[in-house]
Amino acid sequence: MEGDRYTYRVTWSAEDGEYLGTVAEFPSLSWLDADEDEAFRGIRRLVRDVVADMEDTGEPVPEPLSQRRYSGKFQVRVTPEMHRRLAIEAAEAKVSINRLVNAKLSAG
Repeated sequence: MEGDRYTYRVTWSAEDGEYLGTVAEFPSLSWLDADEDEAFRGIRRLVRDVVADMEDTGEPVPEPLSQRRYSGKFQVRVTPEMHRRLAIEAAEAKVSINRLVNAKLSAG
């Protein structure tokens, strides 16, 4: 089922005093429930209903993040000073800036 391929998350909402189910591909949708599992089931049911309605009306349905193809490239703008520091650190490590930044991101 298409709705099962979306990116769901359930977190505790201190403001609401309940669990909050959300889905990344539909940022305007959410589901509150006192039970964590029910919050997950609720947001999944809601997404299935919304997707079915969108399909019935001919609206474009968001593609699940899990189905998208990624190039492995993205651009990040940094200050000239940060660029200089990265270039020096990469040169000292005898690697490209790209490899240096990739290692830093991978280290989390």
